[in-house]
Formats: sequence, C-alpha cells, structure tokens
Amino acid sequence: MQQVVIIGAGKGGKALIKRMIETKMMDVMMVIDKNEHAPGVKYAKAQGIKTATNWREVTNQKVNIIIDATGSNELMHELQQEKHPDTTIIPGSVALLISELVEEKEVLIARLKEETYKQQTIFNSTNDGMIVIDINERIILFNKTAEKITGFPRKKAIGLKIKEVIPSTKLGRTLKTREVETNQEQVLENGLKIITTRIPLIDESGNLLGALSLFKDITEVVNLAEEVTNLKDIQMMLEAIIQSSEEAISVVDEEGRGILINRAYTKLTGLTEEQVIGKPATADISEGESMHMKVLQTRRAVRGVRMKVGPAKKDVIVNVAPVIVSGKLKGSVGVIHDVSEIQTLTTELNRARQIIRTLEAKYSFEDIIGVSEEMKMAIEQAKLGAKTPATVLLRGESGTGKELFAHAIHNASDRKFNKFIRVNCAAIAENLLESELFGYEEGAFSGAKRGGKRGFFEEANNGSIFLDEIGELSANMQAKLLRVLQENEIVRVGGTKPTSVNVRCIAATNVNIEKAMAEGLFREDLYYRLNRYPISIPPLRDRKEDIPALCERLIRKLNQDYGRNIESLTSQAINKLMEYNWPGNVRELENVLGRAIIFMEHHETAIDGQHIPLLQQPAKEDKIQEDITIVHNNSETLAEAVERVEAEVIKKSLEQHDYNRTQTAKALGISLRSLYYKMEKYNLANNSMQHDS
Repeated sequence: MQQVVIIGAGKGGKALIKRMIETKMMDVMMVIDKNEHAPGVKYAKAQGIKTATNWREVTNQKVNIIIDATGSNELMHELQQEKHPDTTIIPGSVALLISELVEEKEVLIARLKEETYKQQTIFNSTNDGMIVIDINERIILFNKTAEKITGFPRKKAIGLKIKEVIPSTKLGRTLKTREVETNQEQVLENGLKIITTRIPLIDESGNLLGALSLFKDITEVVNLAEEVTNLKDIQMMLEAIIQSSEEAISVVDEEGRGILINRAYTKLTGLTEEQVIGKPATADISEGESMHMKVLQTRRAVRGVRMKVGPAKKDVIVNVAPVIVSGKLKGSVGVIHDVSEIQTLTTELNRARQIIRTLEAKYSFEDIIGVSEEMKMAIEQAKLGAKTPATVLLRGESGTGKELFAHAIHNASDRKFNKFIRVNCAAIAENLLESELFGYEEGAFSGAKRGGKRGFFEEANNGSIFLDEIGELSANMQAKLLRVLQENEIVRVGGTKPTSVNVRCIAATNVNIEKAMAEGLFREDLYYRLNRYPISIPPLRDRKEDIPALCERLIRKLNQDYGRNIESLTSQAINKLMEYNWPGNVRELENVLGRAIIFMEHHETAIDGQHIPLLQQPAKEDKIQEDITIVHNNSETLAEAVERVEAEVIKKSLEQHDYNRTQTAKALGISLRSLYYKMEKYNLANNSMQHDS
C-alpha cells in the first residue's frame, strides 16, 4: 500500500483523512498543519497517526505521495522544488476525487453483489466508465459513460467478449491473477487516455464471479500530473546533459536492450540509434563480452575492460555501472573511452616529462636497460651509492652509459631537486679548465668579467657535479680537485679566500687509472679519494642478452628523431647484432640502428638482417696485433716493457693512419690529448713532423 502525507488539516483536510482511513486506499503516515489545534490534527492523533507543524520535515524522506489540502499555489510550488525525486505531489481536490472514486467503486461492488448485477441504474448514474465481465470474459454490464468513452454501442457490447470491444484491455488478466490493479494508464483504440482500476469480483465463499473495470478519461489529469512533477522537463534535461557529454555513453534497460546513446557514442563506434536502440546490448561489440549483460547479472559495476566495438573494431576501454531505483534494477549505463586517445595523452605526458627532465638530470634508473646479471649488479650498486654522499667513480669503456648512470644516481639521491652540473674534463682547454671548474675573481686575467664568475662547483652547490673523463686531468688540476674533495672548499682563480661548497662528486673514466698511477700520470691520493665507491659498467660484448631490449628502447628514440614508425627487429637482424662484439658499445649500437632506419623504405616497419650494415672489426687494429711481437728483456722492468710495447703500438697505428692523429686516437680508443701526451713522451712527435715534411 502506498504511503501518503497530508498537508493541511482544516475541515477539508479532516474530511480527506477520514476518507483515506475509511476506504483504506492509502496508508496515511503523517498529517502536517502549522495549527496544532486544527480539526484534522486532533482527528489524526486520535487515530494514532503522527502529526507535525513543518512540512519540510518530510521533503527529504522517501514518501510515495504528498497531498496538499491547503489550496495554496505557493506551497504547491515549494513542494515541487524540494520534494524527494521519487515523491508525487497531488492537489487535495484530485486526491478527494480519487478517494471518492474508490468509495463509489466499493459501494457499487457491494450493490452488485447484493442485487446480482441487476441495478444498472447505479452504473449509468456515475461519470466513470464501468464494465463488468463474467468468468468467460463476456460483458454483462456496460454503462453509458463506458459507451461514451469507448464509442462502442452499449446494447451491442452486452454478451460480446471484452477483447472484441476493447482489444487493448487487460481485464482478462485480472480474472487469472485475482489481483486488484489500481490507477493503471491505458490508451484506447480511439486515442483517448484513461486511468483504470481493475477489480476481481469474488463472493464470500471465495468463488470468482467476474471482473470490474472502473475508468475515467484522464486527459486533463495527465496534463495536470505532468505540470506538477515536471517529468517531461526533467527527462529532456537529462537527455540534453547526456547528449552534451564528450564521453561516449550507452544505456540499456533491465533486459539488456538499448534505450539511449549520445552523439559521442555514435562518433566513436560508428553506430546510429537505429542500430542500437531496442537491440541487444551485444549489438555494438566486435570482440569481447558484453559488460552491460555482466552488470545486469551481477548488479556490480565493472571498470577498465578492454574490447573492440563497432564495424571499425575500435579499441576501447569501458566502465559500466548498474542503475538501481528504489532497490530495483532498472538497467545499466556504460561510459566508453577511446584507447587511442588515452595512448596519445600518455605519449604527450611522457614527452612532457622528458622535456622537464632535460632542465636538470635527464635520466633515471628506469631509463637504464639491462637484464644481464652484470648490468643488474651495476644498477644495484649505483642505487645503493645514490643513497650515500660518497664520491662515486664510474668505470667502463666509451659508450657503455657512464653518463646515464651519473644522471640516475643524482635523480635517486636526496639532492635530486638541486642542480646537476656536467663537465667533460677532456673537452675544455687546459688553460680554461681551472677557471671553469672553480670560477675566477674580477681582474684575475685579461678578459675576465666584471664581478668575477662562479665556477661549476659553486653552481652545483647542494647538488651533484659529474666529472667525465677524469683521467685526462693534468697534475695541477688533480691537486686542486683533491683539495675540493678533501676540504669541501674551492678558491677562485685570482682569489685568496676559500669558499665552502657542498657538492656530491660523480666521476667517470674509460682509461686504466692504475696504469696511469704506475706511470706517474695520476695522483695516488686522488685515486683513493675518487675510488671510494667504484662501479664498473660492463661493455656490451659482455652482456649481449641486453641487445634486444636495448634495440627496442633505441628504436623508439630514433623514431622520434627521424619521424619514422619502426616497430621491431626480425630474428635475423637480432642474430646478426648478437654475433658482433661492439667495440663502440651501446653508442655504436645506436649508430648502427640509426643508419639502418635511414636507409629503410618508408612503408617498412621492421628492421631485417639486410638493413643492418656489414659489421666487422677494423682490419688495421687486427694487423697491429699481428705485427707486434712482445719480447721481454730480462734487464728491463715490467713498467719499462709496458712503455716499450705501448710506444710500438702507437707508432704502428700512426703509420697505418698516415700520422692522422684524430684517426689514430680513435683507433686506439684514447682521447686526442692522451695521444699528444704519449707522442711527446715517446718522442714520436718529431717523427710525425719529419713525415709531414
């Protein structure tokens, strides 16, 4: 039974309360009137019904019907604005009309039972349409109002089956269910809308005698109800909101049939309303399971499910949730996201992160590719070292990724929000290196800036400084660097006052420092200061299992650099790369892949073996190894023997490269500065001049 609250307890309100209680058509929960002594309030209290003085106490509660018996248009308007979405507001006059209708109905039924349906004058005296059928669904009573509303002659209707007169009738169902159906809306064949109540006729012994239909033309009542509840406006507003959404939305009913889609859904899937509305929820799915049906079965929401929809098999992610009203499942609503848009946004986000990282340290440990045990060990050592303030010495051949490790160590340390300064010790001229590292005072030398200049160590204060190719420092610079590492202070060129700095030093070298120490080229005390936390980065030839993963990362980088869309390498190309020893390490691998991509056709998406250039060790270096024969003289020490062999190797390489110092240094794997130093040491510079002349 529907629960009702009556507002207004004057004489009319009291009459309405009495009628509701007497007819038992609704359950009166509460009576509200600002006058505590109103007649209806006293009557309600006597009947055990709750009373109140403020109508706002029930607007947020879930009440089926609120009846306004005050006759105030202003109150009616406020009730419409503040009522619960599931509550219906009815004017007192309409409620009185309905109660009168039910009361008349019960009186008529009683009379029908008492007079065995012979008092037809009762039927004809009411303004309500009334039809009575027997247990065979044949019409036995058909009043004048029924004739007027249906347009079917009363005399002709008697004896006919109800379906022959009103094909859309549900009165036959009442015979089967024996249940009362109140206030049911129905559209007749002539287009009129009626509200009908269907009642089974059962005698005191429980025998079914027939069924009665009471109905009224409700065109005006329907208009009033629509005006009161604003259902049409609300529906149009909801549809407008859904249609204006940029998210693709689909809604199905409790049986899984489409009832609503928006324009974004049509744009994404390519399906129109005709292809979806009224069709099963699986109509839009190309690959995958219907999440609408799953939600309707489980009554639980699903999130982030991948599937393909529409004729174009669009790759999407769907979120679906059940629609439950008053505890009853009414359907489900799904929101569909285009995966390509998500991927585009992810790509843009990663690019933005890369741009931000270039402002300081570019790389983190996530950028270091390595599945081999050697590389994993180096990464773990670096991660541990990052958590300490100790000086780190990165050792490895050229192209192994020492700078990558330096960036990652800084970004993993507690200094990551401060500056990361990179210095290539071999790229700065000897006479400028000191002023660049430590800065200079005003007037320290001709051309010095007014006010002086801060050096790299001062710039990196509270941050990290990366000293690459540390083995190329001169003896003078080694001594000054040692003071910085020991005392944490620098003295500018031309200055006398030391300046304290708090800098974490990360050094890197590709030369054999121990050998340089033995030759007197590198300070032993600086070596021990730098070698506090050494990390050896393995060459690529010792970790070839990393090549496939490295290729995948390098291809993504080269695609951005060259505007290409290379997706992978074939197994033939991988095998070819795995057979090579990579003297240039990862840097050489990147060059080989870049060269392969440049010469590929634009329609090709996979690097094949034919795209990989010929990979072989330079013949000249092999020949050097073949030509040099090591003969040890018992009168010379090991250091002297090493120097003799080194001088011979450099001399041979110079001859084979026609004394081109740049090519010779590259072939020997040393810096140009080291080559000049060794040529001077072994008196090879004069031979070079003689050759040039």
